[in-house]
Amino acid sequence: MKTAVIFPQTGNLQLIDLTIPTPKENEVLVSMKCVAMKHLDKAIASGTHYSSENDISKAKIIGSDGVGILENGNRVYVVNPKGTLAEKIIVDKNFIVPIPDGLEDSIASALPNAVMGSAMGMKFRAKMQFGETVLINGATGFTGKVAVQIAKIYGAKNIIVTGRNETETKKLLQLGADEYILTTDENFTEKLKSIHQNSPIDIVIDYLWGKSAEDILEAIKGNGSFSHRTRFVSIGSITGDSVQLSSQILRGTDLQISGSGLGSWTKPEIGILLTEILPEMFELAVNKKLNIETESIDLDNISEIWNQEMNSNKRLVIKI
Repeated sequence: MKTAVIFPQTGNLQLIDLTIPTPKENEVLVSMKCVAMKHLDKAIASGTHYSSENDISKAKIIGSDGVGILENGNRVYVVNPKGTLAEKIIVDKNFIVPIPDGLEDSIASALPNAVMGSAMGMKFRAKMQFGETVLINGATGFTGKVAVQIAKIYGAKNIIVTGRNETETKKLLQLGADEYILTTDENFTEKLKSIHQNSPIDIVIDYLWGKSAEDILEAIKGNGSFSHRTRFVSIGSITGDSVQLSSQILRGTDLQISGSGLGSWTKPEIGILLTEILPEMFELAVNKKLNIETESIDLDNISEIWNQEMNSNKRLVIKI
């Protein structure tokens, strides 16, 4: 069977033929139809993601999830840490989500990863309540756009978004955002302070980390009197993996800092993701209440695009 394999030590990607695997107890054979390519997959493949940094010498099958067909003909979304970009894979029965009729394979493949960080962050890390104010830092990318829509679905009263490009950031108002601030604005911190004073920020969903995260934390810092409680959830680190954090911010602010990503979720939370959250998001997508954009290429062409810069607005889907 045709399989896309990366060799981390050289960075070479090859399509090779492997033997069709045989399912063990509690596993099923899945004929894969499409796999969405994500920054996560590239980081895992190169060994730069924290989940794979100690395992950089072994060749890896690309992909961590995707859409396929069971032997009974049912379409399913699957999660498989051993790789998914192959004609056939074996998957644990507990990591399968049925796909509703009317939802395109490409959408079902591309949506879940974008949902995971933000939905799990809002629901479990921030314990979001109806009517709260949410700031999404770095919202112009594919996952950020999904986060804006999920915040609206989960009942946010006020959604503030940030981005570098004014044209792209302003477009988020059409997805449900209420106001925007450019991270390039020299008055970024002061504007956030003003917003926080008038409509206290309950939750920060952060895709950037780095300097803008430092600015946000400075903006919500308490002044010695009672402060508003803010839950800051880190999902990505596009602009830097480290920040300088003043202890005064921690001592003077009712602040919770946590992350939403692989390793931070509990087994029960993963169970809810697969049995409740993703099925709900699939139905919303079917009914056009949650919208994303994708672009597709055939598996035979993956070597040509693997090292190219990924489109931040659309999710690339590999058809098998």
